[in-house]
Amino acid sequence: MTQAANVAASVPPSWTTANRPASPVVGQTGWNTTLSALECWTGGGWQTIVANTYSVSYLVVAGGGGSASYGGGGGAGGYLTSTATLTGSTAYVITVGGGGAGATAASGLSGTAGSNSVFTGFATAIGGGGGGCVNGTLPTAGGSGGGAGGASTGVYSGGAATSGQGNAGGTNGTTASPFPAGGGGGAGAVGSNGGGSTGGAGGVGLSSAISGTATFYAGGGGGSTGSAGTGGAGGNGGGGAGSGSGAGTAGTANTGGGAGGSNNVSNGPAGGSGVVIISYAGAQRGTGGTVTTSGGNTIHTFTTSGTYTA
Repeated sequence: MTQAANVAASVPPSWTTANRPASPVVGQTGWNTTLSALECWTGGGWQTIVANTYSVSYLVVAGGGGSASYGGGGGAGGYLTSTATLTGSTAYVITVGGGGAGATAASGLSGTAGSNSVFTGFATAIGGGGGGCVNGTLPTAGGSGGGAGGASTGVYSGGAATSGQGNAGGTNGTTASPFPAGGGGGAGAVGSNGGGSTGGAGGVGLSSAISGTATFYAGGGGGSTGSAGTGGAGGNGGGGAGSGSGAGTAGTANTGGGAGGSNNVSNGPAGGSGVVIISYAGAQRGTGGTVTTSGGNTIHTFTTSGTYTA
């Protein structure tokens, strides 16, 4: 018999719930098209044959946004956490988003948005928005929005956030020297508005213990000022601090933190890269990422893109 014939012979019969075999024998198996499931006659009834599945918890954080000179803080990468049911031996593509690039000093450009992180089939976290630049070069939307850049020409809104993933960036707040910029939004709070001689603080991130240790992720970057002011603090969760005396601080790698804004003569820094973490109870079942254990759970941490095989 040919290989093709063997494959064809292995396909079970199919029926609907209404048209199941009238006189089945114990062990008789078929595909129920009504239920979209394989079932077997036990002698007392039809029993669905459960697939090789198991439940996992996951955290998906996108890359944080970059910033600019006289820049608002970069918005944090989108933050998503939930549970999923995986099928054994199935490969799930994992994408870890990079942080957005900072803008060159005096270019008039805003920071670049971060890249998305993806747990294929279950979650797509949106990259954080880039921080705005001086005089109305607007911040961008993202998982969390970038903060508005410093300005003498008016007060500008921060970038918008993606619903369920983060918060908006702050406004620049005032048009007087040293032109304080707004903080980038974080997963847990909006970015603060710039005011007086201080850039707005980045919005705080959110804490997750999925790795076995409570850790904050997705903090917004602090807003910058001119040289006479003080930059805003970065949000807890990898957000970089803004500066009034030089370059702001980059977002922390693998937290999704937004970049802090720089003063008017310094390049904007980059946002922090994202992370994807998968955790489940018991001994190791899947492969991919860096594998650790904590509290009876197996944990797969992806700091770069890869594949999780269940």
